[in-house]
Amino acid sequence: MKITQVQARRFLLAHQGLWPPHGFQGKAGILEFIRRVNCIQFDPLNIAGQNPDLVLQARLSDYQPAMLSELLYQDRKLLDGYDKVMSIYPLEDRPYFERTRDTERRSNNSPAAIKSILPHMRAIIEARGPISSLDLDFKEPIDWSWAPTSLGRAALESMYLWGELTVHHKVNTRKMYDFSHRHLPGDLLAAPDPNETQEDYHDWFVHRRVGGVGLFWRRSSDAWLSVPRVKSTERQAAFDRLLAQGRLVEIQVDGLSSPFYVRDQDMPNLKNTLQVGNPPPQAVIMAPLDNLLWDRTLVKELFGLDYRWEVYVPAGKRRYGYYVLPILYGDRFIARLEPGREKRNSHSSANGRGFIIKNWWWEPDFEPGPEVKTALRDCLERFLHYLGTERLIIEGPARENGDLDWL
Repeated sequence: MKITQVQARRFLLAHQGLWPPHGFQGKAGILEFIRRVNCIQFDPLNIAGQNPDLVLQARLSDYQPAMLSELLYQDRKLLDGYDKVMSIYPLEDRPYFERTRDTERRSNNSPAAIKSILPHMRAIIEARGPISSLDLDFKEPIDWSWAPTSLGRAALESMYLWGELTVHHKVNTRKMYDFSHRHLPGDLLAAPDPNETQEDYHDWFVHRRVGGVGLFWRRSSDAWLSVPRVKSTERQAAFDRLLAQGRLVEIQVDGLSSPFYVRDQDMPNLKNTLQVGNPPPQAVIMAPLDNLLWDRTLVKELFGLDYRWEVYVPAGKRRYGYYVLPILYGDRFIARLEPGREKRNSHSSANGRGFIIKNWWWEPDFEPGPEVKTALRDCLERFLHYLGTERLIIEGPARENGDLDWL
């Protein structure tokens, strides 16, 4: 099947709930979207909301962070877990990660010091319920995956990776852990891994990641991160099997040499996207780790957006800024902004902490007309509502260069 680059862009956006935007509503809409793309990536940085909140506010006009928290920790319809690195995924997907949990249980990565305190840890949780590492006396440092940490925290994280613990709730970014059997259905905890063989697992993983983006290719990408034992050779073999089974469909995009792939169940949406007209364009502020942006090369080739999340780039080498968000208008990226939040003061007590635009860049060769400016005003109004504030503050270079004088 051959499609144009415009059609490819619009299908990608339609799959991601961005063409037209805000087609999802409420907690039911959050569930529908996450089940479509399988997971959304979590990151604890909070400049204008954490990454999952930014992903969801771009798709739900009524989104509030409390909705996601309720789905995770009250309704128990979603889980914190490792999928595309730290992620949020549907509860019913938990059995598919049993292979990963089993690998963690069998690994020799747990030092003797962790194993020695496990009986004490279990007794504490049994008696006290949800705890974090701050509630434990095991403070001695221990080498851990990212950096040295306390023995108590390493033990909690090990039990979590094994599946023995789940996240009961969070206090800001601090996880409060409790026994999984206290909060998750017993039949789900006892369910075997649906993938009987390694090949089944590889096929499931590749199919899942293609759905996580919508229209995807075989090339190396950050979208393949955080899946053990699935390297390039295994991935290519899985693509071949999925194509032979009809579970993936190959798509050729005019002007691009690499073939793309769509899940079989997404083909009706692709065909519908090719037939419908142009909805009125709206503007949305995108998350830095949005599913649409998982593969920066793909986004550059299809959308012309050269985007890099520069959080880990040394300050002197950054092209834009520490935490910069792209802005989508219709089916193209038109600008990017550097956000901030007002410090707590007399204004924030009455109207919420103001949202600050520190810097603003139009994309090359883009000149905003009246319709674009109207859409951006509406976009920023929705964004302020999501943040729970009425104050928009333009400062620094964004104020000095005059690009936002029309606001």
